[in-house]
Amino acid sequence: MTREQERARARRRHDRVQAKAAEQAQRRAKQQRTVLLVSLATLALVLAAVLVLPRLAGSSDEDNVPDAAGAPTSGLHCSPAPAAQTKPKQFPAAPDPATVKGKTLVATLTTNCGDIVIELDGTKAPQTVASFAFLAKQGYFDPSPCHRLTTQAIFVLQCGDPTGVGTGTPGYGFGLENVPANGQYPKGTVAMARTNDPKSNGSQFFIVYDHTALPTSGGGYSIFGTVTRGLDMVGSIAAAGSSAGADGPPKTPISILKVSVTDKKAQP
Repeated sequence: MTREQERARARRRHDRVQAKAAEQAQRRAKQQRTVLLVSLATLALVLAAVLVLPRLAGSSDEDNVPDAAGAPTSGLHCSPAPAAQTKPKQFPAAPDPATVKGKTLVATLTTNCGDIVIELDGTKAPQTVASFAFLAKQGYFDPSPCHRLTTQAIFVLQCGDPTGVGTGTPGYGFGLENVPANGQYPKGTVAMARTNDPKSNGSQFFIVYDHTALPTSGGGYSIFGTVTRGLDMVGSIAAAGSSAGADGPPKTPISILKVSVTDKKAQP
């Protein structure tokens, strides 16, 4: 065999080895692609189960409202909020504070998201408590949306305007009482909302769902009660946020359906 023939045979051997190696590489690549596709398909099925099964089980966004730390807060069940009033009742003057002076009353706010129970202090805020009890008895709040949620610096849910606009009044106004000199409003405090006029207290009030400091230069805000039940629900609504940044209507609509007020001593 000539040298040229040996070189040709060597080239053929080399080509066969290279072809076999290329074939094996293609086979390995095909196997890897198959494994990857199977893995992706499995992951897709797992994600679908995570996203779909809770909804099939009956959960909703309202059942898993994130709290301030981002964790879900379960148990919030709200029915559709009714439409706001267009022509709320109007009254000529505030009721006599003597009707509640020295008494402790209990107000139950029935809302579309659950009850909020407030202990009203007729000793420290007789005019405010008398007004609130009077308006409740007259059905003034039935219904009225909580139209404002503040989630930055000030942590309050504001209610009490049957029109839901934020400017409604019962037709009368009265002055300040039981205002904290240090401007501190602890979690659970219920106080009156007003305009810049210190005598503009009427029907609007706010629930403090987290400790809040308010300026004292304008006169402050009258504290007239403390939430004893339902503050966790208010916190869940606050955690869901406002539809207008840090200050606006709550994303979870909450409306007062009716308010009942009783004397604490008369309760069983």
